[in-house]
Amino acid sequence: MSEKATLVVGDAHYDLPIIEGSEGERAVDIRQLRARSGLITLDPGYGNTGSCESAITFIDGDRGILRYRGIPIEQFAEAPNFVEVAWLLIFGHLPTREEYRAFAADLTAQADLDENMKHHFEGFPRSAPPMAILSAMINALSCFHPELFELEDPERFRMAAARLISKIRTIAAYAYRHSRGLPFIYPDPRLRYVPNFLHMLFSQPYVQWHCDEAVCEALNLVLILHADHEQNCSTSTVRMVGSSQANLFASCAAGVCALWGPLHGGANVEVLTMLEQIHGGNLTAEEYVRLAKDRDSKVRLMGFGHRVYKNFDPRARMLAEVAERLLARLGQDDPLLQIARRLEEIALRDPYFVDRQLYPNVDFYSGIILRAIGIPTNMFTVIFAIGRLPGWIAHWWEQRQGDGSRIARPRQIYVGDRERPYVAMDERL
Repeated sequence: MSEKATLVVGDAHYDLPIIEGSEGERAVDIRQLRARSGLITLDPGYGNTGSCESAITFIDGDRGILRYRGIPIEQFAEAPNFVEVAWLLIFGHLPTREEYRAFAADLTAQADLDENMKHHFEGFPRSAPPMAILSAMINALSCFHPELFELEDPERFRMAAARLISKIRTIAAYAYRHSRGLPFIYPDPRLRYVPNFLHMLFSQPYVQWHCDEAVCEALNLVLILHADHEQNCSTSTVRMVGSSQANLFASCAAGVCALWGPLHGGANVEVLTMLEQIHGGNLTAEEYVRLAKDRDSKVRLMGFGHRVYKNFDPRARMLAEVAERLLARLGQDDPLLQIARRLEEIALRDPYFVDRQLYPNVDFYSGIILRAIGIPTNMFTVIFAIGRLPGWIAHWWEQRQGDGSRIARPRQIYVGDRERPYVAMDERL
């Protein structure tokens, strides 16, 4: 007999099924709760609510575990390949040599934008946030590929996924070039995914920017570590929008908007700003930590703590090592890295942070890596979006293929005025 939970409300008893995932996660199934009892659950922020069953990513925040399709995230560090991980997340298995070759060829072939799309960039002021441009242009992109609106066929979906993953780099690079008043640089079919993106960012006409292999590996890993993270704000948004049968482009554009927020995709910018303030203000790491612990101070230690992880974010460990190697390879002595290392050392020994389970998260070191590569801070969240896109696509497709998929429609507890009459204008006080 399957295990059940019993909800007691007054004299009524309601048996609710217990669902267990493949990693032992347990959930009370309340899908029939309102129909049977007239009750709903209230969970602002959805911190205790499972919105779906998914086979894409597993997180155990208490043990600091992150796996893509069952593979520990650490195993992608040796030879980081973002294209391979994108395939894994979207299609559920590591690609064969032929699958990888064909997918990489599709990414190369689809990197160009329709020439008419270039005129859309001209409509934005140079000061426009790159994330605003990215979201708008992903939506505009769908207008140039109407044949990909309906994606029930797996082969057509594969084409759409490759097209979107490829073109997001070009859109991002063009947004950056537009903000600087620089000419657009076309993608180079001879280059791999990451070097091609950096070429479009940094090359000049007739002077191609050379991508150091250490830079290529570092940015590949940054993208991989951001590729998916279960039901976060932006991924849940993609699923929410997709549940209405909105097309893949519109759903991912909505994900960009959700990621834009400083509490989500903009957090590494906040970390870098903090490190620059410490360095520019001639504060020691010890002094800053003391201020962060002072309740009367407005100072916060950015990049520590996570909604899910109550242990060390495994992505932070990996990025810390990459930051050290990359700066050494590039011959850079960034004082911000030393400050970050010292902050981490102090916080990990301080009961104030340990007792509150505040450990470095993925945002703590990623900004230092992007800064070393030469990417400006207003492009940090765009990089995050490029990395997260395969996860969004994977979740959109998983939901579309799932049995019993229905439009998302949360309930609420109304706390406004009770019924009252309309008062005509001349009778209002």
